Amino acid sequence: MTRTGRPLGKEFYARDTARVARDLLGCYLVSTIGGRRTAGRIVEVEAYIGPHDPAAHGFGNRRSERNQSMFGPPGTAYVYRSYGIHWCVNAVTERDGYPAAVLIRALEPAVGLGVMAARRGRDERRLLCAGPGRLCQALGITRAQDGASLSRGPLRITRTVEFRPPAVAISGRVGISKAVDWPLRFTSAAG
Repeated sequence: MTRTGRPLGKEFYARDTARVARDLLGCYLVSTIGGRRTAGRIVEVEAYIGPHDPAAHGFGNRRSERNQSMFGPPGTAYVYRSYGIHWCVNAVTERDGYPAAVLIRALEPAVGLGVMAARRGRDERRLLCAGPGRLCQALGITRAQDGASLSRGPLRITRTVEFRPPAVAISGRVGISKAVDWPLRFTSAAG
């Protein structure tokens, strides 16, 4: 079984969002939702850097019931439904009251592949967690985890003792219509 390491503390997230995004690559997103353990190595993320980012849900400091968790303390989950279909999970960053977060876009499945396949209704490993909606479905993530701590509870982001930062590729964000060319999408060259 893959060792997924220790949860990252609040201080990890209480930093510049783009830096946190890069540093999440190679870490593990671990779920024990529904009493079933699943996990994957983070290989793709996007940074949404605050109220001045026109692609961010907190643009202009606008709050709603949907995005309230994005304004929460660093190190919490911001979970929302995309296009009314798929759940997406983010790690809230920087400081309480500042709407910045990192969208976790893709994982390399590592633990609980059978559980992931059953939740997804397919077993092709490369597609289990390829995309934010797929990874949430595979790990059982729903709105129930919105606002939860990412260092304790059923959803955690961890780093192994043997962690080595991966090579990183940087590009524009995808799946949005504003600020597409901002270099805030980070992928693991090994992912």
